[in-house]
Amino acid sequence: MAAVAVDAMGGEHAPEAAVQAVAAVSLQTDIECVLVGDAARLEKLLEATAYNPERIAIVHAAEAIGMDEEPRSAARYKRKASLPVALRQVVSGRCAAAVSAGNPGAAIAVALRELTVLPRLHKAAMASVYPRAVEHAGQDPLGLALDVGATVRCGADELVQFAAMGAAYARVISRVDAPRVALLNMGRDAAQGDEGLVAAHRRLRDCAGMTFVGNIEGHELTSGRADVVVCEGLIGNIVVKLLETVAHMAVDLTSAAAQGNWRVRAGMAIMATRGERLRALADIASYGGAPLLGFEQVFIKAHARSQAPAIANAVKVAAKAARDGLVPALKDALAAVG
Repeated sequence: MAAVAVDAMGGEHAPEAAVQAVAAVSLQTDIECVLVGDAARLEKLLEATAYNPERIAIVHAAEAIGMDEEPRSAARYKRKASLPVALRQVVSGRCAAAVSAGNPGAAIAVALRELTVLPRLHKAAMASVYPRAVEHAGQDPLGLALDVGATVRCGADELVQFAAMGAAYARVISRVDAPRVALLNMGRDAAQGDEGLVAAHRRLRDCAGMTFVGNIEGHELTSGRADVVVCEGLIGNIVVKLLETVAHMAVDLTSAAAQGNWRVRAGMAIMATRGERLRALADIASYGGAPLLGFEQVFIKAHARSQAPAIANAVKVAAKAARDGLVPALKDALAAVG
């Protein structure tokens, strides 16, 4: 299998986190990686850690896109930055997939400039996993929401395509044979929402091969009712960030209460395992990244706050997506919905 290109200069903990992640992957798996960034700096960091040199290569990039840079300007003028150089490794065929923890807006803008859009696609979508309850045998403890930031507003055509791509991703990555798909709406009634949501509901309901469970409300997101939740990018972005914030708040409030009350401390000691699970669920950055769907190439966008373990997970997800045929699955899914 071809290598995974890693934007080593992207993210709040770059380049150290990316180098540590790739070093760990080189020792734990047979995945080959290409670190893209300041070659001298990357070589120095690699020298300070254990790694398998046979599974790591370095491609120099003279620039980096900062976390606060304007995305479109960065995509247009920083063609030699580590992010576009990493994506070009995939386009050229040297690598099978790319990973970046860098500027999220720039990741989308650069992908639209550098990568090849799939046939029939109207708009790309960024998908994100999030923690939820498990209600069915074999159900993944992580749900999938899309779009969470690649689009702002969209219509029925785009929502239907997002549903098709999300279901395909769940089948390939989560191994769910028939992912349950839902539309995020203000109520379960098929007639609720604007024209786009009503039309999308009607089309998905009649879509052969789609396990459509109808509309889902905000309070049902963390239930196991749907494996794939579809919405516009504006709503999805707010939802995912809100889930992360609420989870962190719950951890912080529980910790604060424990410091001032021995009964709470005792209770937390008894429920230590569940407390650690809540803390882990609060850290969405640890899940490995959000796939940017809609391109001929595999691109996984890791959270900007990702540390080495999360970036390593993103690399493994990217390699799995490439190995198990995510792109052909997306093409088939888009062709099926027209």
